[in-house]
Amino acid sequence: MMKTYKFNTRITKTGSIQIPFTPALIDKEVEVIIIPKTAGKAKNFTAKKFVKKWAGSLSPDNLDEAKYLYLKGKYK
Repeated sequence: MMKTYKFNTRITKTGSIQIPFTPALIDKEVEVIIIPKTAGKAKNFTAKKFVKKWAGSLSPDNLDEAKYLYLKGKYK
């Protein structure tokens, strides 16, 4: 089985790619696959953002019933 390596890097304006020094790869032929990262991911999802997004999803009035229905569906 062949060992794989994953490096996060950036392609420079001149088209160069730098990877960290890896002695196991010295003088070896390698295959390079480039997968662009998506720009839409939120990198810093703080607790405040989470609460703001999900606050009010379950009001205290129907919380017990929502738990009951969830567990009932899960353990059918």
